[in-house]
Amino acid sequence: MAKKARKKMEEAAPPFEFPVFDEPGFVWKELEMTSATILAGLFAVISGVASWGIRLAGLMWYVSFPVGLAGIIAGMFAIQRFRDASHLYTKGDWAGLFVLSFFGWLALWFVLVNVSPTL
Repeated sequence: MAKKARKKMEEAAPPFEFPVFDEPGFVWKELEMTSATILAGLFAVISGVASWGIRLAGLMWYVSFPVGLAGIIAGMFAIQRFRDASHLYTKGDWAGLFVLSFFGWLALWFVLVNVSPTL
């Protein structure tokens, strides 16, 4: 009886086969994400310089912080407008782009404020 059950289980499980790798699709998606990452970095630099300029004008950090954050969020919407295939991005792709933009903006803003001689 045990031999029949074991033989039945062995026959029921089909052997594992690797799916066919879609190399052109993979390369296209990676190039698309590369261009989106470049755009996110560009918006981080623009927001960082804008936040530094506001701080350099004499306004406090609580004025320049929301301006920079709004620039990062506007950058996410601009990426959707500039890249036609942005509807194919996953939530993880968007999260990665936002985190890259946010910390890039924050780091650039801090560096520029620290090297600024007038503040």
